[in-house]
Amino acid sequence: MDDVTPAERTDEPAGKAEKIVRTCLYEGYLLWPYRRSALKNTKRWTFGGVFPRSCADTLGEAHRMRTQVLLDTGGRPADRTEVAVRVRFLHVVDRGVVREGPGGPEAVDELTVDGERHLAWQEATEREVSVPVRLDTVLGRTVRTRVDVPAGTDREPVLDASGRAAGALVRRWNALRGTVEVGAEPVADGVFRLTVRVENTTPCPAPDPVDRGAREAACAYAFVSTHTVLHSRTGRFVSLLDPPGRLREAVSRCENQGTWPVLVDDDTDTGSGDGDGDGADSGGSGDGSFARTVLSSPVTLYDFPEVAPESPGDLFDGTEIDRLLILGVMSLTEEEKREARACDPRAREILDRCAGLGPDELLALHGTIREFRPVGEEA
Repeated sequence: MDDVTPAERTDEPAGKAEKIVRTCLYEGYLLWPYRRSALKNTKRWTFGGVFPRSCADTLGEAHRMRTQVLLDTGGRPADRTEVAVRVRFLHVVDRGVVREGPGGPEAVDELTVDGERHLAWQEATEREVSVPVRLDTVLGRTVRTRVDVPAGTDREPVLDASGRAAGALVRRWNALRGTVEVGAEPVADGVFRLTVRVENTTPCPAPDPVDRGAREAACAYAFVSTHTVLHSRTGRFVSLLDPPGRLREAVSRCENQGTWPVLVDDDTDTGSGDGDGDGADSGGSGDGSFARTVLSSPVTLYDFPEVAPESPGDLFDGTEIDRLLILGVMSLTEEEKREARACDPRAREILDRCAGLGPDELLALHGTIREFRPVGEEA
């Protein structure tokens, strides 16, 4: 088992696939009415939490996540087959508010400057570990990359209209430690099972099992909303939902823990399940489905998911209908909107986006016909 340092990204997917990744990353991050005072927002509702090993069992949470998928090289040698692995998660950031007073800065729960409110609460920042590997370097062994995020503090001055410092937003985050391990094993001619393990080894204060706030406190040491993205330009990933017949048994032996991998792709190339590896089949052709990119997400999806084109942007709640959420946002009182704007920058983006929707964009949310199909005789 080898230790390696994080490397630069290579051959990454973008566009449609990236939209799906970001949608899953922020699922449950902040819920309507997007206010700190809302009871539902006193807890983190994101999926895919990987908590520190030392406290996960006490909290009933996982301290590791495992992804297993099949990679078809199409006969290409292992030393010419490359895979880019990216692990992405959210890191909880504590946001404090200080006010400049006669005796110096003092911590407060809320600060209003020139009519703009600033609230003490939490935010999140995105973290990513990138591990580009060549298949022959992980065959029969595990390559380990360290997750090492140092603790930090950031101070953002809050200025009044005259430019005088009236206070500051002080953001603090804890150090995070962990590992990302990548390994591979052959399962058939030209086909390999890739395994990606994510583990959180961050030192964490022992939680009190009877404390209702123990889990929320431990979120500051967790990998929140953890996702793994695998991409290969020199191989094709096999669908776990629609594998070719010859690989069904191998697929059934893939063990995924806390996550579910699905095919996502921007490639326009297509090929059959028995092709030479130069294409990506994006449909169930009978020979199985393949793609260049896999999203392993704690949110269970089907292969080739898409964000609805009429959706104006993230609302962080895929279980609700966009139209209802947007109408709910537009019905908030001015005081509720001010609080939502003050609680999180992403809530502010949602309010601005909804306020800027035109009549045609709102109408599109009321219903869309995806396709027309002939009605069968029995219908």
